[in-house]
Amino acid sequence: MYFEVTSVLGKRIRTTKAYWEKLVTTKHPGMRGKEREVQDALQNAIEVRRSGIDSSVYLYYKPIEKHFICAVVRHLNDEGFLITAYFTEAVKVGEVIWKK
Repeated sequence: MYFEVTSVLGKRIRTTKAYWEKLVTTKHPGMRGKEREVQDALQNAIEVRRSGIDSSVYLYYKPIEKHFICAVVRHLNDEGFLITAYFTEAVKVGEVIWKK
């Protein structure tokens, strides 16, 4: 386990070191070194939306400088795992599940 946090929705969200390395190497290199920011987005999101494509996928948003960090998570019962994380300029369309 690389990190595990409890999200604003009360879900335990986790990722492994190997998966994090794959994420920052192949998908979103800009997230390298941003583990704390991703954890903060999960724990202190300003908004959580459900994906319009997959109802078990949730997008956690937290502002950082002029952008947002979006941490994308699949929920399974009381747990979840990180699918991806990235910087974005806007919150994506989806059902609002929680808002600060």
